[in-house]
Amino acid sequence: MTKTLFSIGHGYSAQALAPRLMAAGWQIIGTTRSPQKAHALAASGVTPLIFPPAPEDAAQGAAAFRAALAKASHVLSSVGPDSGQDPVLAAYGDDLAQAARHLKWVGYLSSTGVYGHHGGDWVDETTPPDPGTTRGQARAHAEQGWRDLAAQSGLPLHVFRLAGIYGPGRGPFSKLRAGTAKRVIKPGQFFSRIHVDDIATVLAASINNPAPGTIYNVADDLPAPPEDVLSHAAHLLSLPPPPLADADMADLSPQARAFYAESKRVSNTRIRQDLGVTLAYPDYYSGLAAILDAEGG
Repeated sequence: MTKTLFSIGHGYSAQALAPRLMAAGWQIIGTTRSPQKAHALAASGVTPLIFPPAPEDAAQGAAAFRAALAKASHVLSSVGPDSGQDPVLAAYGDDLAQAARHLKWVGYLSSTGVYGHHGGDWVDETTPPDPGTTRGQARAHAEQGWRDLAAQSGLPLHVFRLAGIYGPGRGPFSKLRAGTAKRVIKPGQFFSRIHVDDIATVLAASINNPAPGTIYNVADDLPAPPEDVLSHAAHLLSLPPPPLADADMADLSPQARAFYAESKRVSNTRIRQDLGVTLAYPDYYSGLAAILDAEGG
C-alpha cells in the first residue's frame, strides 16, 4: 500500500525529508502559499496545494485540503503560529480530529524557543516550557493546541522542538563574504543548532518508529556561543573574524534581540536513545564544512 505524507507548510525542513520518502515509494502532497512555489514543488515530484487559498478560492481550497487529508496516511505540519494561534488548527482542527481514525503518524515542528531562558543550563524534554519572548509564547501556545487536540481525538501526534536550523543556503557564508557579519558578544550565551539533513533523519526515524505523544528535542551535540560559530565560518573562508559588537550596543532587529535574550543548551539524548539516530553533522564544524562544500567552496 502506498504511503502518503500530507506536508502542511512544505518548507525548508520538509523539503529535506521528501526525497527520502519518495525514494521509498511514498507520495507527497505539499502546501505552499504561492503559485510560483507550487510549480517548483511539482517539478520536484511533490503534488502542490495552495494553503491558505485566495479568498475567492476559499471553498475550493478547503475541499482540496480535506481531500488531501483524507488521502494521507501521515501528516507533517511545519506551519508556525500567526497572530498567536495555529492557522492549521484554526481552519481544520475538526477535520484533523476526524482524520485521527486513519492517520498512522502526525508530526508538528515546534521550537526549542518554548523553553525560554535558562542561563546557559541544559534543558531536555521534561523541562517545563517557560518562554519569555512573544514569539516563544506564541509557539508554546500553538504546540499546546496540537497536544490538546491529540489528547481529545487520539491524533497520533509527535512534537519536534527544533533548535536553530541551518544548512545549504542558510549558512553564515554569504554575510561573511559581503562583510556584513558581526560577532555579537554576550558572556554566557549558548545556542543549539541543527543541520536540516539531520532534521530529516530524525523525522524519518520517528515515522518508522511511531510513539504518539512523544516530544523530541532536535539539536546537535555541541551548543556554542554564536560568535564561535561565526569565527569558525570565517576561518573556513580564510577571512578574518568579523568585528565584535556588544549585545547591548549592537544595532539588532527585534527578532535578534529576542534571540540574545535567552541562553540554554538543548539535550538531544532522546533522539539518540529512543530513535537510534546518529547525526551526520553532530557539531557546527562538520555542518559548516558540508554547507561550504555544497555551495561550491
